[in-house]
Amino acid sequence: MAPSSSRLAHEIEMHDQKPVLADARAEIERGLSTDPKSLSPKFFYDQRGSALFEAITDLPEYYLTRAELSILRSHGDEIAEAIGDNVCLIEYGSGSSTKIRVLLESCHPSAYVPVDISREYLLHSSRRIAHAYPWLRVCPTCADYTAPFGLPASTDGLTRVAFFPGSSLGNFEPADAKKFMQGVRKVVGKEGWLLIGVDTKKDESILNRAYNDPGGVTAEFNRNILRHLNERFGANFDAEAFEHSARYNRLKGRIEMYLVSDSQQDVRVGGETFRFAPGEQLHTENSYKYDLDQFVALAEATGFRQHATWFDADHQFMELLLKAV
Repeated sequence: MAPSSSRLAHEIEMHDQKPVLADARAEIERGLSTDPKSLSPKFFYDQRGSALFEAITDLPEYYLTRAELSILRSHGDEIAEAIGDNVCLIEYGSGSSTKIRVLLESCHPSAYVPVDISREYLLHSSRRIAHAYPWLRVCPTCADYTAPFGLPASTDGLTRVAFFPGSSLGNFEPADAKKFMQGVRKVVGKEGWLLIGVDTKKDESILNRAYNDPGGVTAEFNRNILRHLNERFGANFDAEAFEHSARYNRLKGRIEMYLVSDSQQDVRVGGETFRFAPGEQLHTENSYKYDLDQFVALAEATGFRQHATWFDADHQFMELLLKAV
């Protein structure tokens, strides 16, 4: 289906590439047919899920956002000098507006293209940005950024700078992370840029606290993936019949997040029924952590070279500026 474009309030140029529900439903059914059962973390992000994640970023246990913001604020001028003028800034995931505002104010791009699968949240966040920065061309693009997508024609001729914050790359399995990075390289093209936030390996007690806040916000975010499936795909999960579980796997260098069934239950998705045993785990997310050498090797294997790397004061998080070669 051809993407549609429209001009909305505050000069937003919406590009809806119409992620296909049938394909997404098939992906969900495949995941629920594996052992263990699993769901892609991209299904966390309906409007409510995106709002819950923003609430997580404010939690005292969740250091990642504060650390990344400190880097962006401290080094914004260096980033702007490196990427130059006439820039199209492409944000993979329409997340916290705080980070993108820091970049917009330091880099002053000619165009901003947030890419997200959640159309409603994408529109909401894009309107706020367009209202705050009337000089900026805002072109929200509704697409699954883990698959190939196109950029608005109005951004042709600009230097492309991809921004992937929040250590979201950690959600990908290593082979998929490599494939994703190769996809970003195709989007930005030779001499384009990728600015990416990466969480580092550290004491596992710090990591476990970050994903198990005592107020239960992360648990509610985790369960919301089931509510999203109910609303968007006609599933019939009882979200309250699942408990949140997250723990660090030291051998694999990743946080593993699950929903654990508290009873035997049958769940219907589309025309399929899936049985959960008491205590059965539904895997919803991995979050891989990297050391610098490990990540630079990944970047070099996917068509990028390291231009600059910055750490926060506690050396818990790193931001890399990569040049496409």
